[in-house]
Amino acid sequence: MRLRIGSFAVSLCLFASMGGEAVPQTDPWARPTLAFTGVPGMVDMPIAHQMRDADLTATLGFVDGTARTTFHFQITPRLSGVFRYTAFGDFFNSGDDYYDRSFDLRYQLMEEGRYRPAVTIALQDFGGTGVFAGEYVVATKTFGNFRATGGIGWGRYGSYNGFINPLGVLSDRFKTRPKQVRGVGETGRLDTSQWFRGDAALFGGVEYAVNDRFRLALEYSSDNYRLEQANTGFDRASPLNFGVNYRFRNGVDMRAGYLYGSTLAVQFSYTLNAKKPTRRAPVSAGAPPPLLVRAPGAAADLGWTRQAGAAEGLRDSVAQVLVAEGLSLDGFTVEPRRALVRFRNPSAMNTAQSVGRIARTLSVLMPASIEQFEIVPVSANGTPLSRIILRRSDLEELEYAPDGAWQTFARARIEDATTGDLAPALSGPATPSFTWGLGPYLQATYFDPDSPIRVDVGVEGRFRYEPVGGLVLSGTLRQRLTGNRGDTRPSDSVLQRVRSDVGLYAEQGETALTNLTIARYFRPGKDLYGRVTAGYLEPMYAGVSGEVLWKPVNSRLALGAELNYVRQRAYDQGFGLRDYETVTGHLSAYYKAANDFHYQLDMGRYLAGDWGATLSVDREFANGIRIGAFATLTDVPFDTFGEGSFDKGIRFDIPLSAITGSKSTRSVSRTIRPVLRDGGARLNVIGRLYNDVRDYHQDGLQEQWGRFWR
Repeated sequence: MRLRIGSFAVSLCLFASMGGEAVPQTDPWARPTLAFTGVPGMVDMPIAHQMRDADLTATLGFVDGTARTTFHFQITPRLSGVFRYTAFGDFFNSGDDYYDRSFDLRYQLMEEGRYRPAVTIALQDFGGTGVFAGEYVVATKTFGNFRATGGIGWGRYGSYNGFINPLGVLSDRFKTRPKQVRGVGETGRLDTSQWFRGDAALFGGVEYAVNDRFRLALEYSSDNYRLEQANTGFDRASPLNFGVNYRFRNGVDMRAGYLYGSTLAVQFSYTLNAKKPTRRAPVSAGAPPPLLVRAPGAAADLGWTRQAGAAEGLRDSVAQVLVAEGLSLDGFTVEPRRALVRFRNPSAMNTAQSVGRIARTLSVLMPASIEQFEIVPVSANGTPLSRIILRRSDLEELEYAPDGAWQTFARARIEDATTGDLAPALSGPATPSFTWGLGPYLQATYFDPDSPIRVDVGVEGRFRYEPVGGLVLSGTLRQRLTGNRGDTRPSDSVLQRVRSDVGLYAEQGETALTNLTIARYFRPGKDLYGRVTAGYLEPMYAGVSGEVLWKPVNSRLALGAELNYVRQRAYDQGFGLRDYETVTGHLSAYYKAANDFHYQLDMGRYLAGDWGATLSVDREFANGIRIGAFATLTDVPFDTFGEGSFDKGIRFDIPLSAITGSKSTRSVSRTIRPVLRDGGARLNVIGRLYNDVRDYHQDGLQEQWGRFWR
């Protein structure tokens, strides 16, 4: 079992290293090393320093028969989050492995200064089983090549040579740490009654940086490893730990340690900064077309308007150039003083750069009398997203200005795509369109009680047909070749089994029609977007889904409403249906905040008939990498929900373009839940509106406008 965890973590590290950043680190303290708990630390004890903002680190460590896989993300410069998955061999002396899940939060109260130390407070395993549960406050100060750390801890960190909790002066309740009500085997509740309570203990140590790659550490540990001693026979002979860390240039660290006077340990980690992958979001290959400056007085010449077929000829020329740029012409209008281009961006070129390339193209191809360029980006599903109005004379004036890109943005007008005369006089080659593909697929489920990861591998065929703009027929058929996702335990849920029968769908769906739908996308009014989808919506449900989104082009706020009528599909994922049917839907609010953060709140009725809300927080970077977390609370009691108490998880989306440097609309997306249950389960519909709409609105364009002239 532990080998499978190792394979999973090593695969992730190797994958991440494809997009890594090899940065020489002349400062030996530029980035902390990670302790065997997967957080910045000396050997097994934490330190107060944080990783760099947006650092994402995967670690795999082996300590006395346990395999520890940890994912650490520096959410902000001061706040970090940790997900830890540990495999204990023979944890209950039963001969079976035990798999533990835990979450940490660390917050740096004070950064290190010339005379003051860095100080961090943390909750460890605050929402898991409690195996690693503990809290601490730690301070760290650097003295040249030496770094000293001291801290006070509770829970695990207060279990060796403890003393009466100094917080007892505030209240006697801090002197006693209540026993965990659920104990090992039940996860998901916040044990706030235990935080910073019970005996406290001190820990500390020192690190020495030999150079920017090689580091030594000696520490005194306050962790008694009480559960490991009782359940695995761990020998804690000494509180002293010794460690050595070697850092490679590609973001990989290798660490070894001698722990507690009895145990050799080894750990590998890989760190990727999500802000700075080696390969940036793709731009168009080759130089941009030159901007053609009109001759004085040429704008008065309207002779071209009397030429037969002039509009069609211009349309065909624009379409040809756009294809060479990886774009597609959706519609075209030309008038004596105005040209309108509706386009699609199937190659995932940078949003503002695509607008700039079209503007240059129009300056070359359009007659001199045309002063106003109107560029309308259209979503992949045929929905016009915004109207970007540029004056040709501004482009001619600002092409070589030192801050020409931003002056161009200041003079541009960005409006809703339903205002003005936007109906194209001539259609482009974007529709009708038919695409299809055939290739391998890999589908995984995580954290089954008997296995950390289960995988199916097979062949997938898919098609997409758009006869007219906004009308899309699509489907996917899979043939499993091998896998074990169907080997999960039967569901013990007392709720309607809307998700927990995933093993039955995996087992019986050897040949599976995962989706077959017809969808209509439309603009019902200004600032409004609409979608209606019908058919086999996802592997488990068929029915009808409708959505309306309100999103002004100049607003960071969007509001949406979705209503679905669905019926559960047969386990074999053919055309058959089961008896269970339900109405589900949500009201949603989306907000794009500062520092790349996106917030989403969904309130409504879930698949099992429960009512509640889901809060999602994501951080999305300019290269498209997106990392976030979510939690759902409904009217289902924790005991009724079952293991985990409520739905929650972390998720990430990494565009292939950020890894390979090549244009691609595909990405690697994973959602990791501690456990999949039936409460708080939502329908998975392809083509929800918000993410398709926002990139070509004002804030999305502004972030990328620096590439307008590239």
